[in-house]
Order: sequence, then structure tokens, then C-alpha cells
Amino acid sequence: MKKILVVDDNTTIIMLIKTKLVANGYDVISAYNGESGWQAISHEKPDLVLLDIMMPRMDGFQVFEKLLSEPSTNGIPVIFLTASGQREDEKRAMEMGAKHFLTKPFSPNNLLEIVNGILGTGESV
Repeated sequence: MKKILVVDDNTTIIMLIKTKLVANGYDVISAYNGESGWQAISHEKPDLVLLDIMMPRMDGFQVFEKLLSEPSTNGIPVIFLTASGQREDEKRAMEMGAKHFLTKPFSPNNLLEIVNGILGTGESV
């Protein structure tokens, strides 16, 4: 079972994502700020990280930079999922190597298709 980490300071968003992904066979863990997100990445080594940008303690870009700087985590794919629809943020995320950039609100079905595509499950909604 593929493990996905959702890092977001919005508990409603985490529950929405978790419900959709668990119902489709994924193991989902969550963190509610950037610092705890980084700790979860380094300890859990998830197969995929869904990462918000604007969070307390450490923003999503800082978490992604740490992930990229560590040999044990730099191969983990990241999807940015954020309320920040600013083009600069999307450009920065993609230049850093993010696999996808979704703005909130988003379609859980669309997210599932993207996750399936990245993790190679080939399953559609």
C-alpha cells in the first residue's frame, strides 16, 4: 500500500483528501504545519507528499527545500496543493521539481487522478 503524507494547516482539507485517498486504497498520514511535515517526511519516507505553501513554523517551499537537500528523501515526489494561485508560486514550485501544482478549491477526483498518475497505479476515478 502506497503511503501519502498530507501537510496542510487546514484540518478540513486534510480530512477531505484523506477520505478520498483512503477510500481508494492509499495509506494517508497527516501533518498540520511545515515543521511536523518535515519530521513526518524524514521518519515515514512516504511515497508522495501533498504540500501546502502557506503554513506556520515552516512554509511549503522550506519543507520542499529540506526534502530536496536530503539524499534519503530527495526522490519523494511532491504535489503542491495551495490556496495561493499566484503564478510566481506555481513557477517556483515547478522549477524546484514539484510534480504538480493544484490550487484550492480543487476537485478530489482530479487530485486522485493526479496521485494515481504519479504513483503509477493506473487506476482512474
